[in-house]
Amino acid sequence: MTPPISSRFTLHNLLAAPALACLLVASAGAQSPMEMSSMTPPSIGSVTAPAAGVDSQQVYQAASTRRMAERLRSIFAATDWKLDPSKPALRVVYYSRLLSSNKLPLEQDTIVREQLAREMLGAADSEGSIRELEEVRRRWQRAQRSMAPAAARLLGKDLGIAYMRLGEQQNCAIMHGQRECLFPLRASAVHRQPRGAQGAIREFTALLEQNSGDTQSQWLLNVAYMQLGRYPQDVPSRWLIPASRFASESKLPEFPQIAASAGLDVTGHAGGVVVADFDGDGRLDIMVSSSGPLDQIHLFHNNGDGTFTDVTRKSGLIGETGGLNLVLTDYNNDGHPDVLVLRGAWWGKQGCYPMSLLRNNGNGTFEDVTEQAGLLYAGPTQVAAWADIDGDGWLDLFVGYESTPSDPHPSLLFHNNHDGTFTEIGAASSLSRLGFVKGAAWGDYNNDGRPDLYVSVMNGKNHLFRNDGPRDPHAIAKGWNFTDVTAIAGVASQNNSFAAWFFDYDNDGWPDIFVAGYSLQSTAEIGAFEMGRPVSAEQPRLYRNMHDGTFRDVTSEVHLDRAILTMGASFGDLDNDGWLDIYLGNGDSTYEALLPNRMFRNDNGRRFQDVTTSGDFGHLQKGHGVAFADLRRSGFEDIFEEMGGAQPGDSFQSALYQNPGNHNHWITLELEGVRSNRAAFGARVDVAVKSSSGPLRHIFRTVGFGSSFGGNPLEQHIGIGPSATVAEIVVTWPATGIVDRIHNVPGDRRYHLREGEGKLYGIAP
Repeated sequence: MTPPISSRFTLHNLLAAPALACLLVASAGAQSPMEMSSMTPPSIGSVTAPAAGVDSQQVYQAASTRRMAERLRSIFAATDWKLDPSKPALRVVYYSRLLSSNKLPLEQDTIVREQLAREMLGAADSEGSIRELEEVRRRWQRAQRSMAPAAARLLGKDLGIAYMRLGEQQNCAIMHGQRECLFPLRASAVHRQPRGAQGAIREFTALLEQNSGDTQSQWLLNVAYMQLGRYPQDVPSRWLIPASRFASESKLPEFPQIAASAGLDVTGHAGGVVVADFDGDGRLDIMVSSSGPLDQIHLFHNNGDGTFTDVTRKSGLIGETGGLNLVLTDYNNDGHPDVLVLRGAWWGKQGCYPMSLLRNNGNGTFEDVTEQAGLLYAGPTQVAAWADIDGDGWLDLFVGYESTPSDPHPSLLFHNNHDGTFTEIGAASSLSRLGFVKGAAWGDYNNDGRPDLYVSVMNGKNHLFRNDGPRDPHAIAKGWNFTDVTAIAGVASQNNSFAAWFFDYDNDGWPDIFVAGYSLQSTAEIGAFEMGRPVSAEQPRLYRNMHDGTFRDVTSEVHLDRAILTMGASFGDLDNDGWLDIYLGNGDSTYEALLPNRMFRNDNGRRFQDVTTSGDFGHLQKGHGVAFADLRRSGFEDIFEEMGGAQPGDSFQSALYQNPGNHNHWITLELEGVRSNRAAFGARVDVAVKSSSGPLRHIFRTVGFGSSFGGNPLEQHIGIGPSATVAEIVVTWPATGIVDRIHNVPGDRRYHLREGEGKLYGIAP
């Protein structure tokens, strides 16, 4: 008989072991039936292997970038291989040696072999994982003994997941095409190598025979039948999830997934994306990160013909690795978009990596200026947001860290010194002790001209901080007055949340708040959620601005309470109707978290319609950084999504959904601050167009204050519906309050506006 599940030695036990905070080598402290403290690192090359894609013949690289690259490699090499989630391959070697050098009793052999199988799965060796788990079952059968029921169920679950992952690797990942892994799976997505799905069906069926209420197995069973092209006809009726559950609520043409043909199907893990014209040629380029510590950041140049070229090497970015999130900025007001890279999130004491500030040199190259800018801080984070908090015309920076009582990391607020450096004022501004921060966004919720801060937290209450001005106008270092108005404003409903943003979903001129729900305990409820059954999992919240300093939770009435485990997220206008739509990337670090990403269309500010299946957005792989952008200069926003999970073996290719367009019109505004910050963060845009009912209809946007896990460009693409002309454009600039008004603007064009000039300049297509 095997020991109870609670005594099993698992990766979770390893990660929970005590260690010193932010030291290069953490204390081990983990114990198991085999004494972990006596382990020595297995000698395999992955510890010191160079970053993927490194090219010694690179055209350009700054010395500071080389120093950061070496620093990142050194930190990774020094992390504790027993605890680091990024090093399952080393633990595979260790457990393999345990089995080969010891004749263990059946119970201990089972514990070690099952842990070996989990580490193999984490390291992308699904075949090896299946082999070890099947061997566990054979050994018990040969011994003519029965496993404890709970242990047998866990073994069956592990096998089912390993088989399903094998099927994904052999089909979706290796032979991926336009529709691979898009839910619901159609004929073109049927697995040509069926062994994985067949094994998954066998294991999940057995689990359901034992427990018909196992909704997780029921959901995965239906997905496996889809993978074989046998859904719904061959799914046992008592376990069938009807196709009607997946029907869209509004018609939408298919947005074909064209990442491969566009040259953007880079394979990675959980990561971020930013879209911007990095080289000044008028076309939007794409930068993508991947959280694996040795995963190379990639920069893709837009060729102007629907394709992209990887220019990472000649941009000087080789060695800039890792990064769960990227954030766009122009911190030095030179007109060239810069990027902040955020690292270490979710890894706790193994996540003591620095962020990187990548300065755009304006000639197609970047330089890591983190150290010289005064931003060289180590700690687990994926959250940062830029805003001009004091109206001095320069962008300041908030960085939210994942802090726990046993591993404290204060969040930081950096004031821009106007000379390429920053001064930290977070502690003096009451913004340091915020908990396990997972999202942050700036927005002027009370329309007083000062950006306010919303902070999303796991295992605690979120925060809304009202910007009340300087404590001492003559000494910014003494701090800034941020008043926590969360309770008064009514925006503290969640205990676990993730991505967040301010946007005006109902076009009333007042920014509302969206915050995604996320809980590490939600994976077990995916099946119940997808079947429409009640769940306790944290769901999104949409808070409507009531214009009086308070918000009302309207999530249910606008039908947005239909997503769980949301990570990457962003907003844009799918159909150029002037109403902002939402795309949510879903999943978590486990392989069983297999659920579709979801697209919600904004129906005139009244409700959100699930259009996931009609537009073909329901990717089953983990969705992270999301960007809406007019990549082809077609007048319609495409959607780019960085894909892949957190485990080293859970990689996947990025996705690009091409907008087929319609008959609606649009304008694009590129704003340039003069006394306000050059990138126009915080500038408010009011576009007035004629409506079918007679009076002018107003469409509102704010520059720069986007999703905390999305990367839209700073230019404002604004759908204007059936009207071909804009009656009036009003832009209110953040630092000065200057108002530019322009009348009778032809649609379907791109324009440039410089602060205070009151005149639009057309931009060539």
